[in-house]
Formats: sequence, structure tokens, C-alpha cells
Amino acid sequence: MEPFTLDEVSVAVYRLYIMRPEIDSGHISVALGLPEERTREAERKLRLAQLLQPTPAGGWVAVSPETAADTLLAEAEQSVLEHRSRIAAVRVGLGAWSGSYREARSMRSVKDRIEVVRGVEAIRAVIDDLARTCTDSVDAMVPGGGQTDRAIGAATPLDLATLERGVALRTLFQHAARNHRATTAYAEVIRAAGAEVRSASLLPSRMLVYDAATAVLPLDPDHTAAGAVVVRDPAVIRLLTHLFDSHWERAIAFAAAERHEGGEPSDLELAVLRLMAAGKKDEVIARQTGLSARSTSRLIGGLMERLGADNRFQAGVRATVKGWLP
Repeated sequence: MEPFTLDEVSVAVYRLYIMRPEIDSGHISVALGLPEERTREAERKLRLAQLLQPTPAGGWVAVSPETAADTLLAEAEQSVLEHRSRIAAVRVGLGAWSGSYREARSMRSVKDRIEVVRGVEAIRAVIDDLARTCTDSVDAMVPGGGQTDRAIGAATPLDLATLERGVALRTLFQHAARNHRATTAYAEVIRAAGAEVRSASLLPSRMLVYDAATAVLPLDPDHTAAGAVVVRDPAVIRLLTHLFDSHWERAIAFAAAERHEGGEPSDLELAVLRLMAAGKKDEVIARQTGLSARSTSRLIGGLMERLGADNRFQAGVRATVKGWLP
């Protein structure tokens, strides 16, 4: 479609056709006192712009700009209309599945209070659905040390979208995660977007609780990719919510540094002492605290040196005498 330029000659020719509908094209130049080639060029532009349209008698008549626009854009508007119709048809077609989706989801929520989901992709699909449909709150308990780049990459957009909708997000890491650069960066991103982020020395299990109504737990805490349990039983949800809240209340802000004055052990050191007193081996302590094997050995060695203990039993006795352990 060629753009129309409103030059003075074209305007003059257009006005003359409006004022003198009976005028013959051959008399335009004489009437305006202009060279014939200039008025012919003006007429050509007016015809391209549909401001001059043919008459049944073989002449030309000036029409309003609105009529010209209708003529010029009729084909384009028809194309747009067809395109919108196709879009509407797709929406209607997909919308027909909404009832089935809502009904099936409702039946799943009511009948299957405990649902087992196997495989990484299936687990992610469930988490994605719950994250996108929750309305009030999400509580996340994340044991272990630093999270993998893949886990952070999957969680970040979901968390930000959830926070954008005004959903309250609480995330609870272990202290060991504060030494992992990518995890601390992720924590800062979601905290800046409105999430609350804290850390604790020990966490019992990975856990996600949506709207205090649906929880996702790993089938095997040591192999979270193997499968998950989706829980909707109200009694179990109340227990899990209480468990999360009890750990949350004892946790500290993720960015905060632990303070231990006068030789008192830190929260993490107390947790390690309790595990030592329970007879746990170094590898078990490392797994439960989220520390590396080297960090665990170094921490245990430091505690035994501070207690002046030659073995773990002696360390437990002296920690109890000092009042560090009940």
C-alpha cells in the first residue's frame, strides 16, 4: 500500500473535484492554471489513496477520507478479522478442556489424599502446577548445603512469579547453604522480591507446603529425584505445618552471622554435638548438617579440642558438664 503525500497540488485537485463534481479530468489543469503533468500526477495519487473513485459513467468522483479508508483497508481488516477468529477458535477449543482439568484436579485433591509421583519430570510438573495455582502461601524447607544450578534455575522464575501474585513465601535453608555462592545469590534474589529467608542448623526433610493445604515430600530423602509424595490429608498437613513453624521460629535470618560469645558453641556446633552424642558417624553428620566431609571433620576436631576430649564419649560427658547438652 503506497503512502499518500498531501502536497499542495493534490489538495487543490481533491478540493476541485469536491466543489465541481461534474468537472472533466481534462479540464483540471485549465481550472487550476497548472501544467497538465502535475495535475495528472495529483490525480494518480488521489486514485491510489481511493480519494478519487470511478463512477458508472466512466468518470471520477471525490469521496470522503472515511470512505477511502474503508475501501483501502477492507482487505486488511478482513484478514485481521479472520486471524482473530482463528485465535478465538483456538481459545474456545482449549477452553473446552478446562472443565475436565478442574474436575480431574478436584477429584485428585479429594480422593487421593496421598499421591505418589515418580520421576523428575513428573515431580517438576506437579510443583509447577501447585506453584502457579497457589493463592496464599508457600513454605519451603531445603535441607543440605548449596543447591544445584539446575534446581536454582527451575525454582527462581516460579518463586518470582509466585511473589508477584502476592503469595507469601518462606524458605528455610540449612546454615551450610550460606557458604554456597549460587545459593546465597538465589536467596538474595527472592528476598529482594519479598520472600522471607532463614537458615537453621538441622532440617528433617525437604518439604514444600502450598496454601497450608498441599505438601510435597521426597519418597527417599537421600534420592529426591526418585519420586515424591503429594499429601492433601488435613491432619498430616497440620502436622507438617507445625513442624515447619517450629524450625522456622528457631532459625535465624539467612544473611545473619551466628554469634557465640565466651566460648559457647554455635547453633551448628550444638547440632553436631547432639549427633555425636547419639553415636552418628561422620558421614551421617555431614549429610544431616549439609556440610562437606572435610568441614565436618574439621568442626568435630575443633569441638573435641575445645572440650579437651580424647574421644567422643568424653566429649559428650564434658559438653554435658558445661551445660552445652541437656
